[in-house]
Amino acid sequence: MPLPKNSALKDDPRLGAYFAGEDERRAVTRSMFDEAAPGYDNAERITALGSGSWYRREVLQRCGLRPGMHLLDVAAGTGLVTAEGQRLVGPEGRVVALDPSPGMLAELKKKLAVETLVAYAESIPLPEACVDFVSMGYALRHVGDMDLAFAEYFRVLRPGGRACIMEISRPAGRFGRLALRAYIGGVVPLLARLSGRHADVRRLWAYYGDTIEAAIDPAAILAAMRRAGFVEVECAVTFGVFREYVGRKP
Repeated sequence: MPLPKNSALKDDPRLGAYFAGEDERRAVTRSMFDEAAPGYDNAERITALGSGSWYRREVLQRCGLRPGMHLLDVAAGTGLVTAEGQRLVGPEGRVVALDPSPGMLAELKKKLAVETLVAYAESIPLPEACVDFVSMGYALRHVGDMDLAFAEYFRVLRPGGRACIMEISRPAGRFGRLALRAYIGGVVPLLARLSGRHADVRRLWAYYGDTIEAAIDPAAILAAMRRAGFVEVECAVTFGVFREYVGRKP
């Protein structure tokens, strides 16, 4: 299935089971996220994989999020990264949560009193130079045009502002890749169902596994951030799986 030139995914035959083009990809993924939204947090807690609240908070703090800052959390989902960002910026700060899934944002608003926007990373309905920090948690694989998304991050950031993109990468070994795929695509959805949550996250978690396998290489992500104008572009790796891509707007 051909993907847009600047997609965060490689062409992979497994993706054809979900969609046949960019327009269908947007519609299908939004439907999957809307459907899974009520049970998403429960499934995420079961998954864990080192990306609990302590890890998200530590990454944001290490990458420069401070009290009083204005934060834009892109692909905020149910607010797992947003919540940690809100704690760090404190009452003097401002938080905006953006996501294309109304269902996910509805769950976020049950927990957090922050501004929300139903929108895509490639077209952010905010003025130029209005935020100090842009975060994105484990959603770069769902971006159709990475260059447009990074250009938007750069546009809305104030000079000196930072972008922090957390993402899951493929384990180096074949056994590790198979184990991660089996856990995300099989074990987690089963445990989520057994826990009594009615929402079916099985398809979304299977899609997670497929997109991790189809994700572009880290070097291409770093290159795209530099093309957008970011400097001091770096990538840190935690536990051999979790990556944090960071760049600063001059």
